[in-house]
Parts: sequence; structure tokens; C-alpha cells
Amino acid sequence: MTRQLSFFTAGEVPPTVDDLEGLLAGPGHVVRRADEARIGVVVSGQWRVPCLLTAFAERGLAGDVATALDGQPAVRTAFSATLLPIAGRWTRGARILPPLGFGLDGPRLRLWAIAGGRGDEYGYALQLGDTDDGGWSAIGSALHDAGLPGTLVGPRADGPAYRITGTRRIARLRELVGEAPPGAPAEDWPG
Repeated sequence: MTRQLSFFTAGEVPPTVDDLEGLLAGPGHVVRRADEARIGVVVSGQWRVPCLLTAFAERGLAGDVATALDGQPAVRTAFSATLLPIAGRWTRGARILPPLGFGLDGPRLRLWAIAGGRGDEYGYALQLGDTDDGGWSAIGSALHDAGLPGTLVGPRADGPAYRITGTRRIARLRELVGEAPPGAPAEDWPG
């Protein structure tokens, strides 16, 4: 299936609930109950918390913060029927897998970068979910289709993550995700 390359960057289109799929492409998770679902992500920097809560509110969703088992903040939406279609597309039993034809655009990439992006000595890494390895290749294809071919790095290389390298690719990522959110350290935002 051929997908048209999206040139929409974050901020150029109104926010939608479907943008939260960017969290699931990265380290996010989804929980279903009855006729509602919740999306959450454990983050590694306090600056990420208000950014994600604001993103939820911009999409008409309440959010809260809990503490994960490792002591890190877990930012999550409230349970909402609005999120049920996303949960249906992304879950296969207990596994999180991207839906067929999944694509990445500026808003989805921005949320992924907020939740789990960081610069390193080789480029810019977008964190993946530790147990979502069945979907990593599809996520890599979506990155490639967005003009951001990345290298999959494993846990020994500070992953799992897709690392974007090269001046042009990082500039393309920066173009898509927009300006750094308030409080984001320079090393945690593509630049």
C-alpha cells in the first residue's frame, strides 16, 4: 500500500485524539475497560509531565499523574470512550501493535518526542515500548515513510529506540515536531 507523505507539522493542523497514537508508537500503553480506554506513558523527565497533560487537555481529555514502579512519573489520560477506537486499532490481545497502514505526521511525532525523545552522541533517539517488539518494524516503516529512516537500537545501546542520524534527517524531524515545548532541555529536543 502506498501512502502519501504528509507534510503537516505540529501546530499546522488542529489537535485530534488520534494524535495520541504517537505515544503508542513510542513508550506509551493503552488500557481498556468496558466501553472506555486510557492511554498512558512513563516518562523520564519532569518537564514532560505538564507538556503531556496540556496535550491531553488540547484534545478534550482529562489527565493525571501517578508514580510508576520505578519511581518515574506515569502520565495518563482519564478513561474515555473517545479513546476506544484507538485501543481497538492498537491492541491484539494483551499486545500493543500498530494498525496496518499506520503513519506518522508532525503531531504524532511531537507527542512521541515529548514522551520519549532524547538526543545522544549519535543523533536523536525516539524511545520504544520495552515489550512492543512485535511492532517495532512497522514503526520503523512509518518513520521511513515520514522521511525519517532510523536505526533500531537495542537495550545495550540505550534502547529500545529508533535513532535518527544525519543533519538533514534531524532537521526534517525538527521541522515536523516544531519548537521545543516549555521547559524541555535542549538535549531532549531535536535541534
